[in-house]
Amino acid sequence: VQLQASGGGLVQAGDSLRLSCAASGRTFSTYYMGWFRQAPGKEREFVAAISRGGTSTVYTDSVKGRFTISRDNAKNTVYLQMNSLKPEDTAVYYCAAGSALSRKLSAYGYWGQGTQVTVSS
Repeated sequence: VQLQASGGGLVQAGDSLRLSCAASGRTFSTYYMGWFRQAPGKEREFVAAISRGGTSTVYTDSVKGRFTISRDNAKNTVYLQMNSLKPEDTAVYYCAAGSALSRKLSAYGYWGQGTQVTVSS
């Protein structure tokens, strides 16, 4: 599966953004999907993940209540709605497809190219 992330940009603290990740191929619904992010000088970290049918989600604590992951299997797309953005959310955001609902990078075998999110204070 090939993944293409989009929707990043430069926003102010408190603003919202919605990231999208479009997948190629007919097997999108068989993959668990995740969002990760990597800030300059830091390791890539887990943000959110969603089950194949979209009924189960997990989030890292720092985004709970502010970010929402969702998917539309008919459109082969996973989304990350980000509200109440903070400067510490600044990072390159990556979508990933994997074989489990997991926080671990190693569970995801396919990665998109990343989209930059910059939040100014």
